[in-house]
Order: sequence, then structure tokens, then C-alpha cells
Amino acid sequence: MCVHAGGWVREEVRQARDDQAMQEVLQGRRRGLAALAPFAGPAVVVSVAYIDPGNFATNIQAGARYGYALLWVVVLANLVAMLFQALSARLGIVTGCNLAQLCRLHLPRPLVWVMWVVSELAAMATDLAEFLGGAIGLALLFHMPLLVGMAITGIVTYGLLLLEGRGARRLETSIGALVGVVGLCYLVEIFIAPVDWAAVGLHIFKPDLPDGMAVALAVGIIGATVMPHALFLHSGLTERRVKPRTDPERERIIRLSNLEVVLALAVAGLINLAMVVMAAGAFHGSHPDVAKIETAYQTLVPLLGGAAATIFLLSLIASGFSSSVVGTMAGQMIMQGFVDFRIPLWLRRAVTMVPSFAVVLAGVDATRALVASQVALSIALPFPMVALVWFSARERIMGRFRIARGTTVLAVVAALTVLSLNIVLLLDTFGAVSL
Repeated sequence: MCVHAGGWVREEVRQARDDQAMQEVLQGRRRGLAALAPFAGPAVVVSVAYIDPGNFATNIQAGARYGYALLWVVVLANLVAMLFQALSARLGIVTGCNLAQLCRLHLPRPLVWVMWVVSELAAMATDLAEFLGGAIGLALLFHMPLLVGMAITGIVTYGLLLLEGRGARRLETSIGALVGVVGLCYLVEIFIAPVDWAAVGLHIFKPDLPDGMAVALAVGIIGATVMPHALFLHSGLTERRVKPRTDPERERIIRLSNLEVVLALAVAGLINLAMVVMAAGAFHGSHPDVAKIETAYQTLVPLLGGAAATIFLLSLIASGFSSSVVGTMAGQMIMQGFVDFRIPLWLRRAVTMVPSFAVVLAGVDATRALVASQVALSIALPFPMVALVWFSARERIMGRFRIARGTTVLAVVAALTVLSLNIVLLLDTFGAVSL
């Protein structure tokens, strides 16, 4: 009892310290990186969406088949992600509401219900991909059944989510540590794999699409970059971070938020680049047909040794754990935001997590399930993306903080591009077109 009480006291002291640091920033007494530290966290959490197990599969296939040729696509996709995550964070800071709540408050009721259902399905599809990624990594590393790996991933995910009740900082720090594990693993991998650094430097800036399959992979990388759950989640994380009292305070927080978005997603982008570089160095030329995570692991053992293969699985497990937490957080936020009544937290989390186990219990092939989840995300994406641009540009919602005309045009062009690519991806998936 004493330890428990002491823990809460320490948490209250830590929160009071954070609140004081935020006030010092808002009053102009802290500047530079020292000013960013008290507000950092939301973009770090959201960045996990860009290094999830789905990215592993796409990046490995891109590097194995085309070497370094598609690195520029990863850079472009990351820039688009920065734009939309910055808009989502801005929305939460200015309005004090998350994107789901704003949809409920300002959109026609029938559309709200459609958006809620579609967004819930997208959150479930997201958790399916994340849970499968973590489970596959555990199953391969410890030679256990996939369902046992799913159960372990579920337990770890729920345990990490319990940290949220002890303060946002604890959960953010845990997720940041897992992102660090993924980054460190790939830092090691690119020094183990033979890398042509001159080619890396060239293809980061040189657009190149060698054939139709390269176009399909580019569509997959860009089309799946802006994730529906990340757009909802970021606005919710920023709106509850701190309540600005004046416009100058809002302006200062927005600047710090934009800086955090650039830094956090730059790290996620570098990890994605490292995934492609590792796959290019290890597989391109000798094993260009590597497309599955399981195949990549099995191929790495004879090529680069057991250590490289183990490091690869550790990065996958860390990615699966962290992205499962973020996907479930987004699911519970979407559910509570769209409906105007209280739903128990455990039920909101269960609704997001349980379908993943049902799919595996039904015996659905893991790869097919991952493909199906990406299709579901592509279908769901237009709703939050269009709503985000619409709300961000409206003076009635944002006041003087609505985005400038140039930013609006850029966001509209980026949204139309991403949505068009998603349509192409869906048509290709269902055989209506052939890339």
C-alpha cells in the first residue's frame, strides 16, 4: 500500500514539474530544445505508425527487387506524412478537440455514423497488422505457434496501455524506447549488410521507376504512408497535452509541435530508408524475390549470419509491440470521439484488439490477412484525410490559426495524390487494373 501510494506521489510530483516547465516555455523563459522537451511526446508516439510491420514488408520487397531505386519514394512519402501529422497536431492544439470529436460536432449525423463504422474497421485492421507483425517475430525467434505469439503481443500491449493511467510521460517514454530499439537494430543491420553508399546518395534524390512492378510498390509505399488512425490519434494527443489560454500561447505550442513532427518523423523516415538499404544490400541481385517477412528472416541466416537475422526479428518485435499500443490507443480514441456517451475503457480496447485474434483463430493466412488489412486502410483513408484538410482550412473552426492558402493548396494536392494512389492500389488488388 505504501509503495503504491508513494508511486502516485512521485507521479504527481513529476506531473507538477512538467506543468511548471510548460508554463516556463509559454512565458518565454525557456527556448530552443529546452523549450521542446516539455511538449515532446505526441509526434514520437504517432511516428510508430510509420515503422510498423506493414512498412517492414513493403520496404523489404522494394529493396530486394529494385535495390536502392525506390529510396526517393520513401523520402517523398515521409514529407507527405510530416504535412498531415502537423495539420492533425495543429487541429488539436487550436480547437481543444480531436478529429473524431470535430467530425461528430460539425458533420451531418448520417456521415458521422458512416465515418465511425469505417474508422473502427480501420483501427481493427491496423491492430491486425501490428499484432501479426509482433507475433510473427516472436514465433520465428522462439519457435512458438503464431497464436501464442499473438497472445504474448496482446498481453504486452495491454500492459503498456496500463501505463497511460500513470501519466502520459510513462507511456510515451516506453514507446520512444521501442522506437529506439527499432532504429538501433537497423543501424546495426546496415553496417552488417554490404551497402553501396554512393548509390544510396544518388537514389534518395533521383526519381526512378524501372517497371510496372516498381510503380505498384511505389503506390504501396506512398498510398499507405498517411495512416487513418495516426491522423485521429495525433489531434487527440495534442489537445490533452496542455490547454493554451491565449493566442500567443497557441502560436508558440504550434511552432514547437511542428518542430517535434519534423524531428520524430525524420527519425521514422531514416529507419524506413535503412530498411530498404538493408534489403537492397542483403537480397538484391541474389534473392530479388524476397517479399515476406518470414522469407527475409530465413534468407538472412545464410547470407549475413544468425546475429543479423536475430537483430532483424528483434526490430520486428519492437515494432509490433509499439505499433499495437498506438493502434489500440487510436481505436479507443476514435470510439469515444465519434459517440456522445461513455464507453468503458476496457471495452474500447477489446473492440480494437479482439478481431485480430479471431482472424488468426479462423486459420487465415498471415500474409493474406496483412494484405486485407492494407486494403481496409486504403478504403478508410479518404474520410479522416478530407475532414482534416477541411477543418484546418476553415476560419469558423480554426479562427486566425486556419492554414494559409498556400498550405491549403499543398495539402489538397497531397491528399488528392495519396487518395488517387490508394484507388490505384485497390483496383490493382481486385484485378481491375494491372501494374
